[in-house]
Amino acid sequence: MAASVAAAAGRLRRAIRRSPSWRGLRTLSSEASPTQAAAVRDAFLSFFRDRHGHRLVPSASVRPRGDPSLLFVNAGMNQFKPIFLGTVDPRSEMAGFRRVANSQKCVRAGGRHSDLEDVGRDLSHHTFFEMLGNWAFGGEYFKEEACSMAWELLTQVYGIPEDQLWVSYFGGDPKAGLGPDLESRDIWLNLGVPASRVLSFGPEENFWEMGDTGPCGPCTEIHYDLAGGAGAPQLVELWNLVFMQHNREADGSLQPLPQRHVDTGMGLERLVAVLQGRRSTYDTDLFSPLLDAIHQGCGAPPYSGRVGAADEGRTDTAYRVVADHIRTLSVCIADGVSPGMSGAPLVLRRILRRAVRFSTEVLRAPPGFLGSLVPAVVETLGDAYPELQRSSAQIASLVSEDEAAFLASLQRGRRVIERTLKRLGPSDVFPAEVAWSLSLSGNLGLPLDLVELMLEEKGVPLDTAGLERLAQEEAQHRTLQAEPVQEQGLRLDVHALGELQRRGVPPTDDSPKYSYSLRPGGGYEFSTCEAQVLQLYTEDGTAVASVGDGQRCGLLLDKTNFYAEQGGQASDRGYLVLVGQQDVLFPVARAEVCGGFILHEVVAPECLKVGDQVQLHVDEAWRLSCMEKHTAIHLLSWALRQALGPGTEQRGSHLNPERLRFDVATQAPLTPEQLRTVEGTVQKAVGRDEAVYMEEVALARTAHVPGLRSLDEVYPDPVRVVSVGVPVAHALHPASQAALQTSVELCCGTHLLRTGAIGDLVIVGERQLVKGITRLLAVTGEQAQQAREVGQSLAQEVEAAAARLSQGSRDVAEAHRLSKDIGQLTDAVDTATMPQWQRRELQATLKALQRRANTAVRKLEIGQAAQKTQELLQRHTEGPLIVDTVSTESLSVLVKVVRQLCKQAPSTSVLLLSPQPLGQVLCACQVAQCLRWGHVFASILGQGARRQPSKPGSPALHSAQPSKPACGRTHAHPPSKPRPLAMHGVPNNRRCVGACGKGPEIPVVGCHGPSCSSSLGRPSLTHPLCSEDRMPAPLGTRTGSFLVEDGKDWKSRALWLGQPSS
Repeated sequence: MAASVAAAAGRLRRAIRRSPSWRGLRTLSSEASPTQAAAVRDAFLSFFRDRHGHRLVPSASVRPRGDPSLLFVNAGMNQFKPIFLGTVDPRSEMAGFRRVANSQKCVRAGGRHSDLEDVGRDLSHHTFFEMLGNWAFGGEYFKEEACSMAWELLTQVYGIPEDQLWVSYFGGDPKAGLGPDLESRDIWLNLGVPASRVLSFGPEENFWEMGDTGPCGPCTEIHYDLAGGAGAPQLVELWNLVFMQHNREADGSLQPLPQRHVDTGMGLERLVAVLQGRRSTYDTDLFSPLLDAIHQGCGAPPYSGRVGAADEGRTDTAYRVVADHIRTLSVCIADGVSPGMSGAPLVLRRILRRAVRFSTEVLRAPPGFLGSLVPAVVETLGDAYPELQRSSAQIASLVSEDEAAFLASLQRGRRVIERTLKRLGPSDVFPAEVAWSLSLSGNLGLPLDLVELMLEEKGVPLDTAGLERLAQEEAQHRTLQAEPVQEQGLRLDVHALGELQRRGVPPTDDSPKYSYSLRPGGGYEFSTCEAQVLQLYTEDGTAVASVGDGQRCGLLLDKTNFYAEQGGQASDRGYLVLVGQQDVLFPVARAEVCGGFILHEVVAPECLKVGDQVQLHVDEAWRLSCMEKHTAIHLLSWALRQALGPGTEQRGSHLNPERLRFDVATQAPLTPEQLRTVEGTVQKAVGRDEAVYMEEVALARTAHVPGLRSLDEVYPDPVRVVSVGVPVAHALHPASQAALQTSVELCCGTHLLRTGAIGDLVIVGERQLVKGITRLLAVTGEQAQQAREVGQSLAQEVEAAAARLSQGSRDVAEAHRLSKDIGQLTDAVDTATMPQWQRRELQATLKALQRRANTAVRKLEIGQAAQKTQELLQRHTEGPLIVDTVSTESLSVLVKVVRQLCKQAPSTSVLLLSPQPLGQVLCACQVAQCLRWGHVFASILGQGARRQPSKPGSPALHSAQPSKPACGRTHAHPPSKPRPLAMHGVPNNRRCVGACGKGPEIPVVGCHGPSCSSSLGRPSLTHPLCSEDRMPAPLGTRTGSFLVEDGKDWKSRALWLGQPSS
């Protein structure tokens, strides 16, 4: 018996690890109609609420709340991490959670847990899914109750046959010193599960961890047998029950948690597929309306659920990709995550572009197709997640705009790929440089995986080694350009917090931070605070009884008047002194809040010990500046709603004494008029010097107040309400409309008592973070006044430049100076701290002035060139060649002279030099069209002149001319239109460098002459400076200033000349 069970366990391990095929799944009830997904979700929630007293909590946003370790919320437990870590605010609603249940929106794309690449290839993977879960915190219940509830729900409520359910449990990990979870095994046996269907696995399968560090524990899983007992079992996981009882430390060791928790998760899509007897999650009613909408919108054959080789043309793969991705896009955009260029927005951009490509290239869908699918998503998910219904129009608009933009980029990218493939040999790899230029890091914004897929479809390998090199270079560049990471402050870990709670230490009383008042003269008076030292911590988190000798430490007090950083407001700083010893200051760098405890980061110049009485002093100037900025942010938020509409939503903010940052959801970038209006609205509120009312009220009183602003945050109960100009009691009255007419917000920050102290507010910066979200930067007080003065000064300079331009210039030099002055003024306007609305207006004015100035320069240059042309023609009346010097500071004038000479004397070749004051020489030349220009240039430029500092009496030629006879393979085009730099077999927009790697990169224009018979493969080209072969390299650097004619325009080029190839 033991041997047979062991053999079965081995087979089942393999079955569990295999990706389920979902084929052969039997309907649970062949007579009853399939249970609708909405009913399955409701049954889960009702079961835990009604039978087992769980509190139902809404799904959190898929945008993680204060968790930089995540791109998206990817599990139901994410929103409860503060409970697991012990950092939950004891005054918050969450702190009271004991047993809860919900259906959580989850996205697994990018980061550690990503299913993006698998979506479409099989019948079960998704980037967006719903996770049904129940939780028990602080030991409310544990293994026995969790297993019993799960078994009851699956077998009695959902009616899944017991003989089709298998379970697994943690079999131990000797390396970690963990024994098998026999308790879970025995629970399942007692529930009636046969021993043959109770299997043990190691830590890879049955030990769940939040991350590299943090709470973790053994888990037990419930599996469903797709085979239904017919033949070898085919197991698919239904439900994972995690028992949080350990903490993974930074050194990799495991320590017991102060409190135990239960965390369970079950995918709704998979459960619905089982209950509806479907062969895949895509065959359920969660997806069928979407698949029908896709079929109707694009006219492709109906979805038939094929995979792999059976899916000819990959039509069904495209159906699955589009259906999954439009769900993900809709949910993310509704939760405030829009496609963008970094982090989660970048992942969402990849998802959107992947969906666009499959819909257009495989399903042949028309433009605007993806946006038309949003109503089908709302139909299936809108009742469970009302935010989808509220944001339906915005989602469709944003998706359609991004779809159109990407289609344009995709068309350009496809042309580049096709053109490049024509120039490759049968065994060549696709150049990494071209792929990179197409990518999100290059010009067109195509995800690299899409580029690879497009090449894979054509059977062409990509130069992955070159791609990795470019990616490393990009990463190094980003590292150099990245802002320095702020130093991490001291924090209390889960064990320290658990010890404080075990000792019964109450949370820090930080109400004294609101203890300040206005003096009769108008200034603010901040009260000091006397407190007792409860605990000291070293930098590594060790609790100690005393510190000293300049030691940096964490200080826990019974109360404090310091504001700990939260809600986007920077922490206070200041100092403390020992009571009765005022001459020794202990600097306080910052304050951090951890689970209701305020930890002060202090440097102790002398001995400080537990039990000491201290007096705290905040840095008043720092605090007051933060108060100004915080009240200004509230006014700015209100002013934006007034200007853009009441539905305008804040997406984040941060403030410190220097400036404030405010992110707002917008349909389009703000216009200068809107920016000016917003500033004006704030200025009026500041000018009225309105009172700012603050009061703590029960959180329930704020639930249905029209216009009341709250963010996606966990608020304490009672919660603090900040109201400008209207008493809080009046603003919260059920019949009041005050919150629609002034700023009324939930906020724990410190604020001014009257708005007049703000002085002024100026928006000095504005940019789009992602599509639909604009970031505003603003300053207040004296900084705002200085910004207005700078703006006024620059406006006067722009007016003066316009006046100078209207007067006209006497000569080319003066016109060039004016053009240069306008360019420098443009740079000053671009970088100055000034009102953003004024910057935008001045930028538009300067752009017009620059065009006018350039036109004036061209006219004067043409006139001067005509004069010098006539002088040269008079001096050179005969001969096929003109070589002379011309006095001019303008390279453009020199070019125009050459062109006019060749136009008036078509059979003449011209080379003109113009010595410059610093010893350099400007040079321009053109060859008569009737000559073979390669021969002429070789004879003229064969003296080895280079770009180098000139010696007295020997000026340098400003060129990148080769130092030895040119030997490249150059094709001579017909004399009708010379096209220099045409190389055999070289793609357009390429450069060549010598194999030595020391030569300058030389631009190349691909040869398309009628007599060119090159195979356009990988040519072996000889570099003129080192005579060694090197393959063409990508565009990247500028060359010297030797001018040649390229089409209609003269362009700066480094010449590579030689005899025509045979």
